[in-house]
Amino acid sequence: MLELIDVTKKYGNKVALNHLSVRFEAGVYGLLGSNGAGKSTMLNLITDNIPRTEGQILYNGQEILSLKRSYFKKIGYTPQLQGMYEDFTARDFLHYVGALKGMKASQCKKQTEEFLDLVVLSDDAHHRLGSFSGGMRQRVLLAAAMLDNPDILILDEPTAGLDPTQRIRLRDYIASISSERTVLLATHVISDVETVAKKVLILSKGNLCRFDTPRHLIDETADLMRKEGQTPPEYLTLEDVYLFHAKENLSWD
Repeated sequence: MLELIDVTKKYGNKVALNHLSVRFEAGVYGLLGSNGAGKSTMLNLITDNIPRTEGQILYNGQEILSLKRSYFKKIGYTPQLQGMYEDFTARDFLHYVGALKGMKASQCKKQTEEFLDLVVLSDDAHHRLGSFSGGMRQRVLLAAAMLDNPDILILDEPTAGLDPTQRIRLRDYIASISSERTVLLATHVISDVETVAKKVLILSKGNLCRFDTPRHLIDETADLMRKEGQTPPEYLTLEDVYLFHAKENLSWD
């Protein structure tokens, strides 16, 4: 279990994340919000890539700062930033990441081929990363994050550069592994989370607007639309929910 208690991040006078308290168990959790909402800040705090200003982050009841390396071995992280070793091939890069994670060579090689196939890079695995497009690099980072079957999988815009068929394939894979681990999925592609998310967390300007199941958010929004004299679409989607509240600056009062 991963728990954030009153977590705040400030940059001078700017509040990037404002007293966030939330708990994640096994399952997929969708993180939604516009640019600057605080999604990447939250993920960087969970991975301790940046220091928090206030609050606690607990893994199975223990502060992650005290767990140190034992905690980081539990995490797979796909960031938006794509700093990589340009001269490595995709396959060599995954072998390198596996070694850093302490994987056995045979296990690492097996998983490398499995995940290269999953992200549709098997045919390009022998090419250097310096020749890859941004989307291809993102897919390599995604494969690296999944190595060694981490307990917490943190994905920041993981479907960038994927076509619709590849996105569905990845979404189905994420759903298939989520019963045994926590998956945090930050995305602008709302349809990526609607069918697989256990709960959806919506951030706006560093504040938590909502943390609930997709079904409940959809039903609640339909009721709000009726109260405002609007007729909800016959098949209201999570994207409709997000757009409806974005017009009101994501106010759920």
